[in-house]
Amino acid sequence: MTSHRFSNALPLLAVLGSVTALGIGTSFAKQLFPQVGSLGTTALRVGFSALLLLAIWRPWRWALSRVDAVSILRYGVALGFMNLLFYMSLRTIPFGVAVAIEFAGPLAVALFSSRKPIDFVWLALAFLGLGLLLPLGPGVAGLDPEGVLYALAAAVCWGAYIVFGKRVGHLHAGQSVALGLSVAALAVVPFGVWQAGSALLDPHILIFGLGVAAISSAIPISLEMVALKRLPQEAFGIMTSMEPAVAALLGLLMLDEHLTGVQWLAIVCTMLAAAGSSFTTRREPPQSAAAKVVL
Repeated sequence: MTSHRFSNALPLLAVLGSVTALGIGTSFAKQLFPQVGSLGTTALRVGFSALLLLAIWRPWRWALSRVDAVSILRYGVALGFMNLLFYMSLRTIPFGVAVAIEFAGPLAVALFSSRKPIDFVWLALAFLGLGLLLPLGPGVAGLDPEGVLYALAAAVCWGAYIVFGKRVGHLHAGQSVALGLSVAALAVVPFGVWQAGSALLDPHILIFGLGVAAISSAIPISLEMVALKRLPQEAFGIMTSMEPAVAALLGLLMLDEHLTGVQWLAIVCTMLAAAGSSFTTRREPPQSAAAKVVL
């Protein structure tokens, strides 16, 4: 009986572990901002993540057509700038708030593909959550407009990442993720070098960056593979919808980022919209949250 219960709980624990590892990785990464800036941190995280996944998957083992190569290029560029813009938003707005705003991207893609009446409820919740976070009212007057704009731009890139990701969905997951991250690294590392320069070569920073990449890529992807084999798509989507809350809690515990009641309400609205959308929209192969290496 105990073994059966553990077997049932294992995929749920795996998703929770994946989301938590992503959040911890980002919380650690933000601590690099004073040394190498947001662009330098992005370069370290995406660059080392690409190297780790290249070593794990060795994507050159599979053939790649010219059409697929172009699709990988678009997919990787969207992935790279999604990470870069998200990290730039973290300079001035809390982690949990940035994740909630960025969720507008995948929510828009999911809801656009569905026409069920119930989906308008999730759309309304998404708009409500986003509206509560935008620096338009007295409840969120302290939220930096520039940081919000960067998070919204990251949301657009996340949506593009999902659209382009579907075009490489027929490839082996390890091949598409490893090559996509490699393209992402080529796209964003020059920005990090431009901002941080030789500081990126400091041994302590390199080791810290490697650790962040491992926590943010190898561990979550391994855990999600366990979950994806055992969970239906809607359950996986509902579980990953807790990312904004996990990010907000880790931001509080690790970064001392305190949110207002309005911001917490916005995060709850975003989570409900994401969970509802995952349950009712058209069934398609799930996108791995760990594969995007965004949180």
